[in-house]
Amino acid sequence: MNEHVKNVVPATTDLSRRSFLVGTAATGLVLGYAGVPGIDSAVAAAPASFEPSVWYAISPDGLVTVTCGKADMGQHVASTMAQLVCEELGAKWSDMRVSLASNDPKFNDPVLGAQITGGSWSTMMNFDAMSRAGAAGRMALTEGAAAAMGVPASELVVRDSMIVHPKSKKQMSFADVVKSGKATKTFTPDELKAIKLKTPDQYTLIGVSVPQLDIPSKTNGTAKYGIDVMLPGMAYGAVVTPPVRFGATVKSVDDSAAKKVPGFIKAITLDDKTGTTSGWVVAVASTYANARKAAQALKIAYDGGPNAKLSSQSLLDEAMRLQKLEDSGQFFVKDGDPVAAFGSAAKVVEAEYTTSINIHAPLEPMNATAEFKGDILHIYSGNQFATRSGAIAAGAAGIDPKFVVMHQMWLGGGFGRRLDADMMIPAVQAAKAVGKPVKVIYSRENDMTMDFSRPLTYQKVKAGVDGDGKLIAISHDVVSAWPTARWGIPDFLTPSVDKKGPLDSFTVNGADFFYTVPNHYVRAIKNELAHNATPSGQLRSVAPGWTFWAVESMIDEIAAATGKDAAQFRISLLDGAGKNDGGAQRLRNTLLAAMGLSGYGTRQLPKGEGMGVACVSSQERASASWTACVAHVAVAPSGAVTVKKLTIATDVGTQVHPDNIRAQVEGAALWGLSLAMYEKATLKDGGIEQTNFDSYTPLRMSQTPEVAVAVIANGEKATGVGEPAVTVVAPAIGNAIFNASGARVRALPITAEAVKASMKA
Repeated sequence: MNEHVKNVVPATTDLSRRSFLVGTAATGLVLGYAGVPGIDSAVAAAPASFEPSVWYAISPDGLVTVTCGKADMGQHVASTMAQLVCEELGAKWSDMRVSLASNDPKFNDPVLGAQITGGSWSTMMNFDAMSRAGAAGRMALTEGAAAAMGVPASELVVRDSMIVHPKSKKQMSFADVVKSGKATKTFTPDELKAIKLKTPDQYTLIGVSVPQLDIPSKTNGTAKYGIDVMLPGMAYGAVVTPPVRFGATVKSVDDSAAKKVPGFIKAITLDDKTGTTSGWVVAVASTYANARKAAQALKIAYDGGPNAKLSSQSLLDEAMRLQKLEDSGQFFVKDGDPVAAFGSAAKVVEAEYTTSINIHAPLEPMNATAEFKGDILHIYSGNQFATRSGAIAAGAAGIDPKFVVMHQMWLGGGFGRRLDADMMIPAVQAAKAVGKPVKVIYSRENDMTMDFSRPLTYQKVKAGVDGDGKLIAISHDVVSAWPTARWGIPDFLTPSVDKKGPLDSFTVNGADFFYTVPNHYVRAIKNELAHNATPSGQLRSVAPGWTFWAVESMIDEIAAATGKDAAQFRISLLDGAGKNDGGAQRLRNTLLAAMGLSGYGTRQLPKGEGMGVACVSSQERASASWTACVAHVAVAPSGAVTVKKLTIATDVGTQVHPDNIRAQVEGAALWGLSLAMYEKATLKDGGIEQTNFDSYTPLRMSQTPEVAVAVIANGEKATGVGEPAVTVVAPAIGNAIFNASGARVRALPITAEAVKASMKA
């Protein structure tokens, strides 16, 4: 997690906007478990089970069930957590099982913090804690077995769920020890910290591509996603969203035609004091089909609000205006004096880079089911930020957060979209209004037009080189909506280095690169107009998806302006000086690996083809994964670009599951390609124009190039793999286009028209 992010504990449990946005952990989200009636008995472990840790339990039959506090959206993080536990516990992999954590306060871990899944943090953040939990269980079982067998614990060997005393040939299974009741040892935090864990050369399971534990249930249909939830007496809700993304209000609702729809129950205008939605109505009926028919029959009059005339161009114009103001924004990096360096530079290179609004569009549309049992609100949904979402649900219901129980479901895609809880608000308010459980399912159109999208961004980069072609200064301004600031959680913001106040580092991470540049400024500027009109969220890769687009494109532009090879120029900047020690060398190694695997610089390519490089330290500087890409493209005279091959090298430190890592890197690279070449949403009259996959067009299978992946596993601390490859692809493609055609593109997505125009210029 970002070094500035801490667990947040509010001082009160009042229902102010701040409390239900910020409320987490011990006091704000007691969340209906301690001494509150109506809680499902399933949340408690079977009495005879042994729980060495809150994160797993061993039942009397020897099965080990690991509870995953992260959202599993197909990245198999639940299996990864089980693999970490299993390595140190000494269990047999076939004995391992997984479950998903609720928002029981016991899962508000003082070490791991809030239940949030994003930023490629999960394995990195949990590796040590889950390993120690496994080791503690092994030690407790060993002591219990020693007592039962009457032998010294130090003489026992643990392997494959068996505890063996080689001298006497005595042995006990984990099941035997649990049933004996002899495993009673507990550990203090200091004792857990003192446990000596295995070294990489001792691993027997980490580094092995074991069968993923969630695959059987997902293939036989027993795994339950949010959309699968069925409750007795349940009704269905279909939302009607306004033509304006945010800021509209409902003036009137005529439900006379909806009343003619069979099974229609009620139309509810949302009163959302959390500020997550505005201008929404939900139609409730006995079936989802009838709820949709009723929703379509409603006649709703709106006040479009202050954003009703805004467009993508007006947001971009405002961003450009703000960038020109010398006193706007806060500084994220302020090293040296770039202004003075530009004055003495032999050459100055300037460029503007833009990215468009981008939509998550996961396969499973947003959904949530809400049910009130007495005073307790139960929410069933797949969610990436259970800690915050429980508070949002409480705010929607107007109740204390401790009376909310969240049932985590498997996610049919998340990618940052399910960090938000908007889908819970219509479900909660509809259930409260009709007095029965309500499942709300968004249509694809609802999902796209009301997405908490990746924001439109504008970046101005200026660089200076000396007479020897050495890079001496960079200034980098990043203007965008501030997605993390929208959450209202102060500790997710970062103090600015110029002490002008907090900034959203999740809009500028990546601009603090590992190249050695003595004079370096990065300014984060909030586009308030975009922030209000297009409430933005975190899309897979977050800020590095746009900051590295600018950084790695500019590095290439500087190399070209000084007559240097772009890859060798990067290598010269990755000298590891000062604060870049260690990280720069790892990034340099990935670049060299990608170059070698792709044949960069060693092949004579046909006319109209080129290779381009980029290397990144995504996600945050403090939690980086080192990733490089060589893109091979062909550019037609028309400007049409064909991506022929992507070669990715990534340094993951310690790899837990090699096949899963490779799959995530490949998927991330293709997502990066999709953002680079095909995806664009636009704002017109305050609303998102693209409503389905006919107008919002992600990468198709027929457009998929060859992807080659090299994973560097060197025994260092495990890093994240879900997002970094997203960020490196676009600049590598842009740089390859330049090498193939001489065209320099600076806007995403890259279009044939832009390439052709640059070729002519």
